Amino acid sequence: MSRSTALLLPVIAITILATSAATAASQPATKPAAATKIRTLLITGVNNHNWQFTSRVHEDTLEATGLFDVDVTEDPAASLADATSLAAYQLFVIDYNDYDAPKRWPPQAEQNFTTAVQTRGVGVVAIHSANNSFKGWGEYESMLGLLWREGAGHGEFHTFDVTFADANHPITKGLPTSFSQPDELYHGLTKAKDAPYKLLAQAMSSRASKGTGKDEPMAFTLQAGKGRIFATPLGHVWTGQAPTKQSVISPGFRTLLARGAEWAATGNVTLPSTWSDVRVHNKLSEKEVADGWTLLFDGVRPLGLRAFRGTAMPSEGWVIADGMLTHEAGRGGGDIATAEQYADFEFSCDWRAAPGANSGVIYRCAEDQDFPWRTGAEMQILDDVGHKDGKQANRSAGALYDLIGPSADVVRPANEWNTASMLIVGSRTQYFLNGVKVVDVDTKGDVYKAAYVKSKWPTMPTYGTTTTGHICLQDHGDLVSFRNLKVRRIK
Repeated sequence: MSRSTALLLPVIAITILATSAATAASQPATKPAAATKIRTLLITGVNNHNWQFTSRVHEDTLEATGLFDVDVTEDPAASLADATSLAAYQLFVIDYNDYDAPKRWPPQAEQNFTTAVQTRGVGVVAIHSANNSFKGWGEYESMLGLLWREGAGHGEFHTFDVTFADANHPITKGLPTSFSQPDELYHGLTKAKDAPYKLLAQAMSSRASKGTGKDEPMAFTLQAGKGRIFATPLGHVWTGQAPTKQSVISPGFRTLLARGAEWAATGNVTLPSTWSDVRVHNKLSEKEVADGWTLLFDGVRPLGLRAFRGTAMPSEGWVIADGMLTHEAGRGGGDIATAEQYADFEFSCDWRAAPGANSGVIYRCAEDQDFPWRTGAEMQILDDVGHKDGKQANRSAGALYDLIGPSADVVRPANEWNTASMLIVGSRTQYFLNGVKVVDVDTKGDVYKAAYVKSKWPTMPTYGTTTTGHICLQDHGDLVSFRNLKVRRIK
């Protein structure tokens, strides 16, 4: 998951606010890469689908294998213009679609991309609607092989079987003969000129789902000069349609994507036949230590956490198991808090909510009140689909609770891990969810003041009056798990 600073373009300085969480959206976010990892540039930023959600899930899918180091650019026109910086990459992953507003990249960016693939052998992974883009750019069309052009279509989003047509290709070898996939099923794609492709997987586009009644290609490979291309029309996620998020987190899709990416980058596949997260959690990197981060949970015990208004962890409700700090549904225990207080700080954690679950991270909390929320503001934790608050933007996951809703729909479904962080400096509040800035507001500004008047907080005179306080994890009575809890003091 992205903990990033810019490589291909200068970082937009935020003076004292400059941190790993605050990344300029137009810049590829980069991290120090281990020598054995595949340096990958994920190209996104324009798409008529929910690219804010899909791009970070794809990043997480690849990095979880331990094999890829992924940088994300939301401004490929600028990022691809720097040929020197592109030399670091072995793989391009395309989650980009200019269908709604057709616009080619600048000539230098297009040339650098083509040269990197055809001459240097940089691999390419093209996902779902990437094949909608760049009508008339012959080199790009030939790389993708099958294109969404006049006559293409799809039936209803539904669950279908993806069947492997070639069981001996490195990508598919050792995999089951098929997997079940909830998705949109493209049909009628146009074959690009001079683009012979090798079919890896297909699916029946049933007439019952308003399809063609024929098998349609779902994964294939091509060659472009020295470059290997893996393409799949799977992975449809539409903004505002939460069930479609399942398409990119299904185990079959994640396995296929990761193995296809390794093959495109190296020509071989060493990854196992089942996708899994092999990363080490609940530890600080050397850089995080140097930057002043403090770990609040090491996977075995809380570090500097205890009951709100208490001296030790609650005796019930909160349990530690399998590297997670979990609040059990209906078991009580109350809120827990950092022993130390913070004025300006950066906080980060991973959280996972059970279906219908509600919780939150509340901060600058004073213990002269009986609950954290009487003084502290909250970053909402929620299963948006299963809880009624998910229907109200300013109470949905990632919101500044009851005040400011998230700017993008990037929360993951129930029982999936989300990475959340907040950067609190003075009156400026910034929230990040799954690598995307979802809230950025000045609590002394007009936008906040207008939201405050309409909220429930004016009836609570102590709310928002503290500038220093504890950081709390909320017991809202539901099943919620945490890991990778850490904080960095700014002041």
